[in-house]
Amino acid sequence: MQRIAARIGQKGTGMNVIASRGQLRASFVRWALFTVPLVLLLGFLAGKLGSPQTAWFQGLVKPEIYPPPATFGLVWTALYAMIGLSVALVCSAWGARGRRLAIVLFIIHLPINLAFTPVFFGNQNIVGGLIVLGLVDVTLIATIAAFWRVRSAAGVLLLPYLAWALFATALTYQFHLLNPDGGLGGKSVETQRIEL
Repeated sequence: MQRIAARIGQKGTGMNVIASRGQLRASFVRWALFTVPLVLLLGFLAGKLGSPQTAWFQGLVKPEIYPPPATFGLVWTALYAMIGLSVALVCSAWGARGRRLAIVLFIIHLPINLAFTPVFFGNQNIVGGLIVLGLVDVTLIATIAAFWRVRSAAGVLLLPYLAWALFATALTYQFHLLNPDGGLGGKSVETQRIEL
């Protein structure tokens, strides 16, 4: 941002800065007050579209790398807060090159992320969940690259999320290997639900 301000000042506009550091901080804080609660809320709502508390999930053979169930809520809460802060950094970078592309990539990425719970837990579809996670990984890497160009701190804030997404992909793949029938024992989802 300071480089942009310096360039403008060099072009004879008489301006030495676009905004003061205080104004930039205030812009970030305003964005963060919007993006952090929004991302947390969307994550919470997506979590309501499926649950690991179903008989189907409880009956799956769990991989050795499966962490304690309480881990997921804690990790996702922290990650969604970091994601919201990262988005706020990008959104508050007015005039930065690539800002619009970074925001568009994130807008494409987030619904894919939020689709995992309804697909995996809601539809009881391990393969579908694995496909969603593959898309999450690809769009997240593109988003991190775009965020990094706008503000490196925004990209850094997404690295723990990338690590967790890759772990989730490996974990889901392990679920698939250990439950080749999808955890249904040869029964359809509808049949299993009726029997419960």
